Amino acid sequence: MVELAHPSPGERVVDVACGTGIVARIAAARVGPSGSVAAVDLNPGMLNVARSVATNGASASIQWHEASADKLPFPNSSFDIAYCQLGLQFFADRPAALREMHRVLVPEGRLALMVWRGIGESPGFQALAEILEENIGPAAATIMRAPFGLSDASELNHLVEAAGFRDVKVDQRVGTIHFPSIERFVSSYIAGSPLAGHVSQANDAAREKLRADSAQALEKYINNHGLSFPIAAHLLAAKA
Repeated sequence: MVELAHPSPGERVVDVACGTGIVARIAAARVGPSGSVAAVDLNPGMLNVARSVATNGASASIQWHEASADKLPFPNSSFDIAYCQLGLQFFADRPAALREMHRVLVPEGRLALMVWRGIGESPGFQALAEILEENIGPAAATIMRAPFGLSDASELNHLVEAAGFRDVKVDQRVGTIHFPSIERFVSSYIAGSPLAGHVSQANDAAREKLRADSAQALEKYINNHGLSFPIAAHLLAAKA
């Protein structure tokens, strides 16, 4: 995704919904010490992890900001590039967030973002959503399906154009999810999301059924390296 915007030494970058900072760190290495990177996330826990990860000494410095994507704390035309990896689908006000990205970019600035395609193109997540619905409830299944909420390429294109961007190009890519085991996959996604509360409120029998059903449904994706299954994404590039 970083390469979609062709970052060059000396450029100014903003990473919106930076999470633990992987895109910000890669971009910092590309723009170098003469460039700059601002990374924004609403979750202070994510930012604490991001700050704790050392960056290459030859990279641009990264400034971490706790802020909402629809109220970026920067003046107009502050950046050459805006990145947003796997954040847009979660924003409460997607149009406002995209307008903010457009506002902080210089004319001809570049946007690069990534969202997942449909959950049906990622069978492991689809299976887990169905198992959660059966054993924990529909609210839990809705949480599991939320990351795939911008699966329609035409909807994504319209959102970005409506925010003022042009030359929008959407590419489809398929990658692979890897986990050391089925148990690790299920526990990671439950513990690291709002699913944790729903699952903790379920009774012991329901939690055991969740574990057993997951093991049975995902067994077909086990190989010598653990659990692997495909996942598909939209990669979008545009100009301000």
